[in-house]
Amino acid sequence: MRRRLPPFAAIRAFEAAARHCSFRQAAEELCLSPSAISHQVRALEDFLATELFRRQAGRLSLTAAGRAYRGRLTDLLDRLDASTREAARAEVRQLRVLATPGFAARWLLPRLHRLPFARDIRLRVSDGAPCTDFASNDADVVIHWADAPVAGVVVEPLIQSGRFPVISPALRDREGIERPEDLLRVPLFHDEVMDGWPAWFAAAGMPAPLMPRGPCFAHCELSSTAAERGQGVALAYEAIIRDTLAGGSLVRLFSAVTLPSTIYSVAYPSRRSQAPLIRRFRDWLMQEAAAQGSLPVPAGTRSGAVAHA
Repeated sequence: MRRRLPPFAAIRAFEAAARHCSFRQAAEELCLSPSAISHQVRALEDFLATELFRRQAGRLSLTAAGRAYRGRLTDLLDRLDASTREAARAEVRQLRVLATPGFAARWLLPRLHRLPFARDIRLRVSDGAPCTDFASNDADVVIHWADAPVAGVVVEPLIQSGRFPVISPALRDREGIERPEDLLRVPLFHDEVMDGWPAWFAAAGMPAPLMPRGPCFAHCELSSTAAERGQGVALAYEAIIRDTLAGGSLVRLFSAVTLPSTIYSVAYPSRRSQAPLIRRFRDWLMQEAAAQGSLPVPAGTRSGAVAHA
């Protein structure tokens, strides 16, 4: 379909002149000269073969055709302006990030003030099961467990970390926790997936108890929160818990640490791999992980362990 459209410059000039009923005021609004406005209006009248203004003794008034045309144009230009603003903001208006509760609370949120384009976007961070089915999860970026490949999804390793016990200072002092063996006197919190206590006790040079007493949690944010409240000892990922340790609500126990493994990757749809906002957010995550020293080593030299945090 071929549209019969007049020159846009003439449309703008006429609509402004019609609103003000003045070439001079239209010229001030559009940063043009009154003669340029008059020329554009005359060009539009020639295009339409219709008189839009009556010009009498320096006075300007709309014809019936001009009034009808102006009413339609003002509405069209207002809607065009709104649509243009919406389109210009479409890529940066919202970034939807889905992450695990532990990553969101302990790693991402303490760093968001350093996100250089935070004020230019509406960032929506959700926690929960980080599903990488982008057709159903309503996310732009997912912080994905480990680095298992997903069809149609770019999965890039982001965080590598070992684990060690953490405890509240009050519980440590009250129970007199000084040696790994002392852990057998307090509740130890366990993960539903990849419980790391056997590996940590091995790193500490002692056999793991057959059944350390303590509850089992779905994710590390629950166990870390319970540890902060002095209810027991959590086995935390060093890369995730670092800011919490700096705040003093938890302290590290002992020097033993499990071998590092990739615990988080950043994932996004392959078809959107070059989307500017996704790329900027991905690059920022990688920079933060590299600055922390927790960016995984290249493929082929990483541990293949899968962790659940």
